Amino acid sequence: MSKLRIAVQKSGRLNEDSMRILKDIGISIDNGKDQLKASAKNFPVEVFYLRNGDIPQYLKDGVVDAAIIGENVLIEKGKDINIVEKLGFSTCRVCIAVPKDANYSNIKDLEGKRIATSYPNTVNMFLDKNNVKANLHIINGSVEIAPNIGLADAIVDIVSSGSTLFKNNLKEVETILKSEAVLAVSPVLNAEKQAILDKIQFRIQSVLKGRASKYVLLNAPNDKVQDIIDVLPGMKSPSVLPLAKSGWSSIHSVMNKNEFWDVIDALKEKGAEGILVCPIEKMVL
Repeated sequence: MSKLRIAVQKSGRLNEDSMRILKDIGISIDNGKDQLKASAKNFPVEVFYLRNGDIPQYLKDGVVDAAIIGENVLIEKGKDINIVEKLGFSTCRVCIAVPKDANYSNIKDLEGKRIATSYPNTVNMFLDKNNVKANLHIINGSVEIAPNIGLADAIVDIVSSGSTLFKNNLKEVETILKSEAVLAVSPVLNAEKQAILDKIQFRIQSVLKGRASKYVLLNAPNDKVQDIIDVLPGMKSPSVLPLAKSGWSSIHSVMNKNEFWDVIDALKEKGAEGILVCPIEKMVL
């Protein structure tokens, strides 16, 4: 049986998050230190540990069948590669930054300026869209130092917390795009491997739905049940079970974790008691 070849970043935060989601979907990878390829024990999958910037070309050439990769890398080097699932982790943004003391009002202030970046294609697309002409200095590595040594007037780089910009006396002035980890596929994927990928994608969707949700259990007097159901979101309808104590019921439901505190406040106002909130490992619909 064929094995699906999945590329992940060789090291760093994206590698850790990628291996975590593979583990969460039940794929056990036995990868030793500095190993460049490892097979799953319990699933027809091989994992390739590659440099992030090389992965788009490997996808195009069919060297790997799928990849967990930053969306920003695909926009820069593999814009024709199909994304089948956004994964919600390793979020960042590609931003323009200038020295803190620089006068900046809008994108037109970059006309004729020098911009240091590792993302020339992304920057050129953004500048063309805004009818701005600038001179790009392509740097592979840390670009934050470029303005400090007189190499550039601005930089374009990925930003997560912004602490690196702050340490280098830079300020963020434009967001070119927002990025997260995605599941991308090779354009030459055959039917047998597509079937394997479909199973993986189904499992990933179940894990992502679980991560985005909370399971809620609460007790309420029977005359308050309908009021509580009216404010309690659920997959279809909350479960209502009688308690041993006469006149009381237990209500079970699922809610989006981003709505959690607003819903909890509303439940308490409607008479809910003994509210328990549990994480959901996976949610299969």
